[in-house]
Amino acid sequence: MNSVVNDRPGSKLAAYTVPMAAFLGFLAVVVLLKGRGDAFWLQAPEYWIYPLQTLVCAALLWWFWRRYEFHRFTGVVLTLAVAVLVFVLWISPQAFFGFEARTEGFNPDTFATQPGLYWSTVLMRFFRLVIIVPIVEEVFWRGFLLRYFIKDKFEEVPFGTFTWMSFGVVVVGFTLVHNSADWPAAAITGVLYNLVAYRTKSLTSCIIAHALTNLLLGLWIMWTGQWGFW
Repeated sequence: MNSVVNDRPGSKLAAYTVPMAAFLGFLAVVVLLKGRGDAFWLQAPEYWIYPLQTLVCAALLWWFWRRYEFHRFTGVVLTLAVAVLVFVLWISPQAFFGFEARTEGFNPDTFATQPGLYWSTVLMRFFRLVIIVPIVEEVFWRGFLLRYFIKDKFEEVPFGTFTWMSFGVVVVGFTLVHNSADWPAAAITGVLYNLVAYRTKSLTSCIIAHALTNLLLGLWIMWTGQWGFW
């Protein structure tokens, strides 16, 4: 069935855009529901919507997997350097410059008295952070949009092709989907991940850079309790 769907006209466009659309759609649902009632599931809808979002996006990635062009992992040093640099960039205000700690957010300690639920929440959160988010976002931003603003038949554009238009659109878009407090870091991150795309010509390298950044960030969040960075 998977191959039948992947042979339909336009399925490549869907493969590169639908997972991101679904991901953003779930974020919108969190905003719409939050605080709409006294029940826990309305006061903190992220605790059940994020796992659902993760599973739906994982299913979509599996469904479209054959349509993606990941390329060989290249530029190991650049990829690792960018991953660490972006991590340091994101935590710098709180870690080095005395900005107020961001302790409000998705806190797994909510389930501290229920070890099974606590660890399943942590594992699901890391699966989302380190696997799902990097693939969904890099497939969309670098795999699709960076090429779409060069040519609407984006699949005909070699990965890592540079134009100022596509570069600027991706950096701005990547920045705006993050919290406003993170815009400076997100803008620089967009530039650096674009650089990985241009230098390595590999979507795989972009995904790995993003995943390593997020892994470091997740470990730092668990260590410091700054849940607002999730």
